[in-house]
Amino acid sequence: MSRPLAWRALLALAIIAGSIYVALTQPAKLGLDLRGGTQIVLETRDGQGVKANRESTDRALEVLRKRVDALGVAESSITRSGDRRIIVELPDVQDPKQAADAIGRTAQLTAHPVRTNTDNKPAKGEQLLPDEDGRPIMLRAAALSGAQIGSASASFDQQNLQGWYLTVDFRGNGGKVWEQITAKAACQQGDDRRIAFVLDGKVISSPSVQDSVPCNVGIGGGSTQITGQFSAEEAKELAALIQGGSLPVPVSIIEQRVVGPTLGEEAIEASWQAAVFGIALTGLFIIWMYRLVGFLATVALATYGVISYAALVAMGATLTLPGLAGFVLAIGMAVDANVLVFERAKEEYAAVPRRGTRPALVIGFQKAWSAIADSNITTLLAAGLLFFLAAGPVRGFGVTLTVGVLASMISALVITRVLAEWAVGRRAIAKRPGLTGLGSTGRVRDWLDRRQPDVMRRKTLWLTISGVMVAAAFAGIIVKGFNFGVEFTGGRQVVYNTSQKMDINDAREAVAGVGFPRAVVQTAGKEGDDISVRTEKLGNTDVDKIQKALSEKGGGTVAKERDELIGPSLGSELRQKALIALGVALLAQLAYLAFRFRLTFGAGAVLAMFHDVIIVAGVFAWLGKPIDGVFLAAMLTIIGYSVNDSVVVFDRIRELWRASPEERFSKIANRGALQTVPRTVNTGMGAVFILAALALLGGDSLTDFAIALLLGILVGTWSSVFTATPLAIVFQGRSKTKAPKPKAVRRPAQRQPGDSGAVV
Repeated sequence: MSRPLAWRALLALAIIAGSIYVALTQPAKLGLDLRGGTQIVLETRDGQGVKANRESTDRALEVLRKRVDALGVAESSITRSGDRRIIVELPDVQDPKQAADAIGRTAQLTAHPVRTNTDNKPAKGEQLLPDEDGRPIMLRAAALSGAQIGSASASFDQQNLQGWYLTVDFRGNGGKVWEQITAKAACQQGDDRRIAFVLDGKVISSPSVQDSVPCNVGIGGGSTQITGQFSAEEAKELAALIQGGSLPVPVSIIEQRVVGPTLGEEAIEASWQAAVFGIALTGLFIIWMYRLVGFLATVALATYGVISYAALVAMGATLTLPGLAGFVLAIGMAVDANVLVFERAKEEYAAVPRRGTRPALVIGFQKAWSAIADSNITTLLAAGLLFFLAAGPVRGFGVTLTVGVLASMISALVITRVLAEWAVGRRAIAKRPGLTGLGSTGRVRDWLDRRQPDVMRRKTLWLTISGVMVAAAFAGIIVKGFNFGVEFTGGRQVVYNTSQKMDINDAREAVAGVGFPRAVVQTAGKEGDDISVRTEKLGNTDVDKIQKALSEKGGGTVAKERDELIGPSLGSELRQKALIALGVALLAQLAYLAFRFRLTFGAGAVLAMFHDVIIVAGVFAWLGKPIDGVFLAAMLTIIGYSVNDSVVVFDRIRELWRASPEERFSKIANRGALQTVPRTVNTGMGAVFILAALALLGGDSLTDFAIALLLGILVGTWSSVFTATPLAIVFQGRSKTKAPKPKAVRRPAQRQPGDSGAVV
């Protein structure tokens, strides 16, 4: 084994060993859409004399953190997003109503002495409010504010078995003030002995001072206990409200997502099944096409899964539903680098068979590096835009896609190379080049090399066909319009799972019967046995009413499976961000391609990419499929994949042009496009297996995601040859730029088959 190969082998072993260790010792962090639970996004707004900015939002976050912690939800999290937004995640909480009411209240917490209500006429500074039992009580002016309360906790009376009670600790002069007002109350009778806690204009508790407290003495010691007929949930919620106190600025709920735990479990199972089936089918295809080196690439592909999973776990990344889709999709992209290398190695061996398969493989890795780097960088650009410009779970897709692309390069360029170079260097294998899979260029490539059809002679026809497809897509967008999901329009969408399949007309009648005749009611789920209800204004109480109405109408059990609330301002913002992301993606790809190749190539690739995006969007418009964040992820992935294909073709064209700068460009472009056909088809097939598995096994969102990408691969395969290349010919014909200068290429020393010595 040569020294470079030995170093690569050690590196490969270290990466695999480290990945296995991390995968076995560290658990994955699941997002709420996989684990189940509630996510609430709050936005701070300007208050009286207080601006909503980063500082005031941070203060509000600390108040909310106290409220969330007091709810006792395991592994809850609360973080700031931007300057004015706060994201609260409550795993395993399926009813957002209680949580939203508890954490979203904004008014000042105050404590008021109560006086006997005889005339119903408040004096100055007093107010008449119903107590927690609904009975009107007269509240004197506030004596204590939330700023004077340090903490509150709920406990169960283990000694006297009197139920739940609250312990409230004061801070500052709060303890002294409490002692004074309870001392006065202890001298009174009836309502005059009560102290009322008021939050958000509502009495949340109004306990009486116990008879055992001496008159004019009060309750000292810096803390007090509140008893009552509390349930465990009521005591914890009350403690959370008292402890949290007031928020420095008002907040409003602009987004709320609820996912049932069974939905997350089904998504995980479907994604893993898609990954297993996808890898198996892709592996069989690669082995059939490339034999021994294909088998070794499949082994490396299996290690890719471990490496990328371990990287995500080590980073502490949260796995989301779109993130799982990105993880599975990157498997298909991992095939691309292997295909590029093997196709180049087959060409090198066919050019000089006496050189042997191992030197041909080494040259294949060297020559394929440029195309691999450029194609993966374009995909990373799309993934980066998803992370920085998208929001919510779609950002998770950007993270896992990025990790997947990097892991796929390690899998192909390190692990596959170590295994393949070592195997083809064995004497017994070197004598049988047909066994390696590198002994021939294949029937399709041989036929194309022999016939050399002048495909680009009909470039006007190909561009016309592409133009017709784009026009048909635009027609769908204009005539049918986009079916924007609630994520982009604002409003609320709730998906109910029914134990008995329900007629959609009955479901619409049930929803209209509880006051929502204009709600969009549709079937959902792979079997069509779920009911989706979408409308602009839908409160938590309304969600429960609709669930009850569907249950009564359908005669079966109805459970809430998914609940998504998006404020109108946030929906508009997300829609704007989506357009910005697509626009920036086009400009970023054009700039990179113009830098790496030339502007004529970059313009052809970007127009072909625009062609792919419009066609997929048009098909979704004609079919009425939802346009949401997952669709945005698919579109940006299509952008990366489309440019990936064009980059491989242009990389070959550039190489051929450097070798023959005096030859007519259209002929060179035609030859380059034909030579990359096997790679384009084989890579596309690998991705198709993965996406077909996602479409068949995934849930609703993953199915639409897979369909969008399948369409993107089909039109992208067409456009890289029949749109991008003809456009490059047209642009180059009108350009004044000169042909590139010839570039010298160093080759490894030749050797005879069977020689397993080092390549120098």
